[in-house]
Amino acid sequence: MRKFFSIIILIATWSAVNAQNVQLHYDLGSTLDDGLDGRPAVTTTIECFKPDRWGSTFFFTDLDYFHDGVAGAYWEVSREFNVTRDKHWAAHVEYDGGLTSSKYTDLSTRFQHAALIGPAWNYASKDFSKTLSLQAMYKYYFKGQNPWNRPFSSFQATAVWGLHTSNRMFTCSGFIDCWYDKSVSGNWIVITEPQFWFNLNALKGCQNINLSLGTEVEMSYNFVYDNKGRNDKFRAIPTLAAKWSF
Repeated sequence: MRKFFSIIILIATWSAVNAQNVQLHYDLGSTLDDGLDGRPAVTTTIECFKPDRWGSTFFFTDLDYFHDGVAGAYWEVSREFNVTRDKHWAAHVEYDGGLTSSKYTDLSTRFQHAALIGPAWNYASKDFSKTLSLQAMYKYYFKGQNPWNRPFSSFQATAVWGLHTSNRMFTCSGFIDCWYDKSVSGNWIVITEPQFWFNLNALKGCQNINLSLGTEVEMSYNFVYDNKGRNDKFRAIPTLAAKWSF
């Protein structure tokens, strides 16, 4: 799940159709890797994308769960303002923030929240079966709760894509983020979360069943901490997922 993703995934960043969905993910990280023992196994994601005459608004919220309740939450909200008549270019403004807790203690940690601003280039095919958004943003981290969470400036590059095939029976969507973080080895974090969906409403007689079944694979470097407090390695963590669109 995204930065928590797991962003989010924006299926259509430049369309004239609203897109809202709720996702349920069963995370296989702790099952496949003993070093990730204590990682929440269940995540719900809520996504909303709403275009208007000025641009578009997008947000997603991830809620992670332990067996006894919510383990943490993460959300991103962004607004784009069109700057060209063809709607390809936009000004992008975003906020990221959240918190998490430990499975074994009653301690919780607030993430060092951030604001982002920069240009975005958006593309969609005529039938919106193919979409792409590219963003280059200045990122500012605000002061966090710990003495070492000092405010600092950063940079983030983002790509978001969506692809529908076989009369929209299958969907591939996802994002890739790369950003500077002075606290990690090498100072850069990379994460991508491709999603693959089988859409039941593409089947004959199931047009009103807006349920999709599939998977998400969180692939990252310098992002996921293991139970020894290390995050300096590449990880690929799949989920089993269901999504209801409305």
